[in-house]
Amino acid sequence: MPYKPRTKHAELQILDSLNIRMTLSSKDRQHFFNLKRGYEGEVKFDALTEKLQCDCLVLNDLLLQTNNTLFQIDSLLITSKKAHMFEVKNHAGDYYYEADKFFKLPQYEILNPLHQLGRSESLLRQLFLKHRINLPIETSVIFINPEFTLYQAPLDKPIILPTQIKNYFSQLNSTPSKLDEKHKQLADKLCSLHIEESPYQQLPSYTYENLRKGMICAACDSFSTRIEGRKIICVDCGQKENLAAAVVRSVEEFKLLFPEKRITTTVIREWCSIVDSDKRIRKILDDNYTRKGDNRWTYFE
Repeated sequence: MPYKPRTKHAELQILDSLNIRMTLSSKDRQHFFNLKRGYEGEVKFDALTEKLQCDCLVLNDLLLQTNNTLFQIDSLLITSKKAHMFEVKNHAGDYYYEADKFFKLPQYEILNPLHQLGRSESLLRQLFLKHRINLPIETSVIFINPEFTLYQAPLDKPIILPTQIKNYFSQLNSTPSKLDEKHKQLADKLCSLHIEESPYQQLPSYTYENLRKGMICAACDSFSTRIEGRKIICVDCGQKENLAAAVVRSVEEFKLLFPEKRITTTVIREWCSIVDSDKRIRKILDDNYTRKGDNRWTYFE
């Protein structure tokens, strides 16, 4: 169990919803797919760190600030001797390294992840110095996707290729490590410094009126859902879900997209679309949220 678990960013959650309920521009769609691919790669990496048997603390998805500069760490692994910082990349396809640059074949240059790693390492060292943390930092870019190939990979750079991952984690497991209270204090300090929400979210403009209404299947994102008794059933994939749970899921999606709007029976009935009973919606809201106000001014939190 990671000391700091990874959660899906609000930005990705919102884009995930908007991609289903409206037509994103090509630029916004590409940004969404990049975030999604990155998150999926990080989740794959988490599955590896969760199997580690050595004495360590894993902190995922840290957003920190030092000297008024924000920086993000995909994963930080604290052992007794080092803090291992990982930049996780989920690229697929054929790439090559040349003159300190990364290219996707045949000749498309991408941002050099080593530069990003170096920037984060420098800022983390400054943060450690500021808080008098005396623990060496070791950094690596790890390419998690098994369908990634890097030609002319430099031997003197902190790069872990897909074929090297198993051996790398075996070495980590075999390295003696015994944590004490100071390591836990370091982890607690970093968690306390973590910034929950990035100020640099890239979201398209949207309104309640221009989003498609309806209850989305939890399994396949289809709007082809219908109600049978106390269940919601997807016509496309056959997924069945408790209706109350599906309504709550839809309410949470609405809250994420429109945090400034009040949750009312009328609004949620319209948002869910296929639930045509105010009484049914109100009962679910009463069971899962706190009622505020009276009569026609009633809303839920």
